[in-house]
Amino acid sequence: MIGSRFESLIVRRTGSLLVPLVQIFALYVLFFGQYGPGGGFVAGVMIAASLVLGQLVFGRSGLSARRARSLLAGDGMGLLIFVAVGGLGLIGGGQFLNYSEAPIPGLPDASRRYVGILLTQIGVALDVAVAAVSIVFSLSRSARGEAGNA
Repeated sequence: MIGSRFESLIVRRTGSLLVPLVQIFALYVLFFGQYGPGGGFVAGVMIAASLVLGQLVFGRSGLSARRARSLLAGDGMGLLIFVAVGGLGLIGGGQFLNYSEAPIPGLPDASRRYVGILLTQIGVALDVAVAAVSIVFSLSRSARGEAGNA
């Protein structure tokens, strides 16, 4: 199912409009999540949903195998970003995820907190998006394998 392409012109046009809009809105939710509802988890789910929708609508050409491998290779990058940003507070002599103690020269405390929260949310969004897409791809592979054995 994930490998096939929709032949309907309406579905393909709607998908080509909807996928970029969802991704842009996901970036909005990511960057302005500390001011209202949203943040890294919600943005990661929205990015994953847009990638899966693109794969369902456009088939294999929507997300090439090389792009899928590079996306799945970034599986640990979100966690690495989260731990690295949290560890900056420890290096500065504070607690884990205490961004005001991060050794970033030239930035006041409020700016360090903003940058720390934003980088942490980017790491969470990346990790959630990659995990969700890898779950969907592995489920589609197992469904194709079971269908081939029947």
